[in-house]
Amino acid sequence: MLYLIFKYAVTSLLIVTVSEVAKKNDKLAAFIGSLPMITLLTLIWLKAEEADSSKIENHAYYTFWYVIPSLPMFYFFPKIHHSIGFWPALGTSVVLTLFLYGSFALFLRKFGIDLF
Repeated sequence: MLYLIFKYAVTSLLIVTVSEVAKKNDKLAAFIGSLPMITLLTLIWLKAEEADSSKIENHAYYTFWYVIPSLPMFYFFPKIHHSIGFWPALGTSVVLTLFLYGSFALFLRKFGIDLF
């Protein structure tokens, strides 16, 4: 139980750190946030919990493929945020990303890469 609390604390601390840094320096916060922290932490937690190497390798491999269709959101969101507001822009960006995930998964299936 203590280990689980530690995992939550470390993971939460990183997310809170990015949001606090963003209040003072948006470029630095974006840089920190762009680092694959969640993936790195997941790989560390999997290793610490002695997961099979194939699980660790698969996580890194599939993360690579999921990053690609998520990138347009970071371009699209700021373009529409100013004109339609935060929540509609965020919702639209999420829907766009889900559509791109599905489309990209269908595209990759033609090459033998099965994301779903």
